[in-house]
Amino acid sequence: MFKNLIFDWSGTLVDDMGPVIEATNAVLEKYGIAPYDREGFRRSFRLPYREFYAEVLPGIDLEELEAHFRPAFDGATSLVTVLPHAREKLEWAKSRGLRMFVLTSMDAIAFARQLAEFGMQDFFEETYAGVLDKRELIDQIIETHGLAKDETAFVGDMTHDIETARHGGISSIAVLTGYHHAEVLAEVRPDITVPDLGVLVKMFDKRKADRPVATVGALIHDGAGKILMIRTHKWSDLWGIPGGKIERGESSEDALRREIMEETALDISDIHFVMVQDCINSPEFIRPEHFLLLNYIARSKSHEVTLNDEAEEFQWVTMEEAFSLDLNTATKTLLERIVADKLLP
Repeated sequence: MFKNLIFDWSGTLVDDMGPVIEATNAVLEKYGIAPYDREGFRRSFRLPYREFYAEVLPGIDLEELEAHFRPAFDGATSLVTVLPHAREKLEWAKSRGLRMFVLTSMDAIAFARQLAEFGMQDFFEETYAGVLDKRELIDQIIETHGLAKDETAFVGDMTHDIETARHGGISSIAVLTGYHHAEVLAEVRPDITVPDLGVLVKMFDKRKADRPVATVGALIHDGAGKILMIRTHKWSDLWGIPGGKIERGESSEDALRREIMEETALDISDIHFVMVQDCINSPEFIRPEHFLLLNYIARSKSHEVTLNDEAEEFQWVTMEEAFSLDLNTATKTLLERIVADKLLP
């Protein structure tokens, strides 16, 4: 898919969020600012970090803040670890001759120490650390190393990484292992979003399908006018219906029951086929795919939904309320058909 990969470091290849939060809170404490918990930090912190501090601690010189941050980071009790699948991804890419680089805002001395500690030096052709605004360097990296833009991707975990890729005219790959939540990343619309680098390996290794991928999904209702809507990062954090791929040897209705149970823990009945939709390289999905969407309507007696890790949120709503949600295109089309044909009890 790509011949050149530029990686962010923190939150993409290593997990150093613990020490960063400790050090950030140490800085805030010196100026009487309340500390962040992990979730609050992930929703507030951003790059370039000078803009983050300009908002949180206006008027304080960045050098003064860094003088507090560095010793607090070095003395943090939280560990820095290599993220799951990171080394696997680097070894996979190296074995296939991909050119790899690092572009990080992390302090250059601390980065060099971690790079050596984790034994990752040999993976990268060149590394660039201590870069406050990555957008200011991305063009130089592309030009210096003669990287074809259509063969190059930036892999990162923050909106700044996606903006950097876009600034450089290269592809963006967002991983959900780091500093920004899926819904925050979705706002800047990465070209590809994956939960972790292991999925990225599988995606790159997978041969492009010769045929469309058959999937099933259902509008689930309770028989009393309420329908289930779920929101998922796979569809750009838009609202839709639960469902998934049909496995080999599996009937479509068996696949539907299985997928609904896996994604919502609901047992469905009164299953009726509604329509089939072509979904070809939709910009709403996390990657280019050609799906055949087999759409059903089904009933659940229970409202007790337990989501798996493929979705972030659910709601039981009326049909009118559903149309007020930010729906993915295929779901909106399905709901319009159900209303037109008066299929909802």
